[in-house]
Amino acid sequence: MTFVRRLEHGYRVRFDEAGPDGVLPASGYLRFAQDMAWLHSDSAGFDRAWYRERGLTWLVRAIELDILADTHDGAELTVSTEVIGFRRVWARRRSEFTLRGAERKVATAITDWVLLNERARPSRPPAEIVDAFTADDYFGADFTPLRMAAAEPPSDAALVEFGARRSELDPMAHVNNAVYLDYLDELFSATGAAAANQSLPVPRRYRAEFLASAEQGVTLVGRGWPDERGWSYLLEDGERPLFRARLETDPATWVGG
Repeated sequence: MTFVRRLEHGYRVRFDEAGPDGVLPASGYLRFAQDMAWLHSDSAGFDRAWYRERGLTWLVRAIELDILADTHDGAELTVSTEVIGFRRVWARRRSEFTLRGAERKVATAITDWVLLNERARPSRPPAEIVDAFTADDYFGADFTPLRMAAAEPPSDAALVEFGARRSELDPMAHVNNAVYLDYLDELFSATGAAAANQSLPVPRRYRAEFLASAEQGVTLVGRGWPDERGWSYLLEDGERPLFRARLETDPATWVGG
């Protein structure tokens, strides 16, 4: 694969990737965006083996995902990725999801990645990575990493307790970040905010920060509640927050992105 500044790749939404409504869930877009990031890194000469040899790995720490239209099983998407900024131990990527044939954009995603060393501590990217992704025509810039303000759930917040399943773990033995969006959507639907077996509202925006990793066998507690800009969600493991997010369904309240 030849390295390009903006990489595009085609995906077909498989039957098993769609929900009971036949629609690709938010987690599906994040999985595509994660895969595209690694394909892009591979094309620049930095594959997973390169990172393993140096005790380094990239992890998604925050996202802003806009779903503009439903994507059904069997649909073919063109997914893009490009690095649009570096900041110390961070890199920011933008992805676009376009429905093939109709050539209609159905989603966009901003993902903030942080580089960790073998002690799981943030680490500055090696010079060769920065050089590869910041050529003379590079238009990226410094940026402020996405953050979700800490909020205390109200006493009447919807609550669910559950345990992570083995099938939700990735090769790092942690629940994959995309699954957290499934947890949010499931509780949002269970509250009646979205009718069972029906699609979630579109357009909608997810703003989320991944704070720590969930592991198998630990009891997880999810809480969700409406707020002034949408619907908030907090996932904890009994000792610490793991994931903070907001689902916003009124584009008039969206800021930036």
